[in-house]
Amino acid sequence: MLRLQGDLVEEVGRSRSRGIIIDVAALDVLDSFGTKTLGAIAEMARLRGATTVIVGIQPDVAFAMVQLGMGTGAVATALDLEEGLAFLDDTLALPSTVRHGQ
Repeated sequence: MLRLQGDLVEEVGRSRSRGIIIDVAALDVLDSFGTKTLGAIAEMARLRGATTVIVGIQPDVAFAMVQLGMGTGAVATALDLEEGLAFLDDTLALPSTVRHGQ
């Protein structure tokens, strides 16, 4: 997880990414370390100018996280990749006057 954290934050700066989607759909368990690490990745990305959205949190994982008092804090979440992309599209959309050069 820590290597992912460093690599991802470095890539955000290198590619000037404005949005990051982290898909955790394959995870059956997300412990407190994993949750904190995802939050740290999102915060570091924010400091580098990118918005992060976590997608695919399984129902059992979400339930366990709530029961254990673990959350993603201010990190945005979405049901799946499609909703995550829509969230970033809405969040990162430029005002129409800027988009059309007016």
